[in-house]
Amino acid sequence: MNEALQKLFLADQEERVNHPEVGTLAYESLRQRDQERRKWVQKMVEEKQVITAQDYYHAALIFQHGDTIDEIWMAHLWALTSVELGNPAGKWLAAAALDRWHMYQGQPQKYGTQLVPDGIRYRLWDIDPATTDEERAQWDVPSLAEMEQRARQLTSANQGKMPPLDKAPEWLKQAIEKWNKV
Repeated sequence: MNEALQKLFLADQEERVNHPEVGTLAYESLRQRDQERRKWVQKMVEEKQVITAQDYYHAALIFQHGDTIDEIWMAHLWALTSVELGNPAGKWLAAAALDRWHMYQGQPQKYGTQLVPDGIRYRLWDIDPATTDEERAQWDVPSLAEMEQRARQLTSANQGKMPPLDKAPEWLKQAIEKWNKV
């Protein structure tokens, strides 16, 4: 296992234990450190230092916090590689990255892993109705009912406080506008 990559992964995860509030300077600093970690991971991949199932999982999780659809797509591919190399933990990550990839493009997610604020509550991003809970289970994704419950718990845990949406990505702003018309 690539020890330098593992350290980047652990730093990524540690910073999310007490995740800073969106829109704050602390949050902006976190996003900058995320970007630096992705640069290091990309360099390791280019230098063929990402080899094991665990390496690919670590790289995927770091890229799952990316800003672009290309970064999220890489997270999906590397999570799949992790699974192919024998790491079952990569299944959920592959599903979550695919869902985020769709979400960043304003498309319905396949599995239902992505929760977003809509200005009132946390909710599941729109979902492709053709995906079944059985298919979700194959990818270690909770059922839709469980994910709806998680959205309610997240709203409750935040006491209904929503992150500022004025700087939200365009895909989220467009979705909120659409949801408000329904």
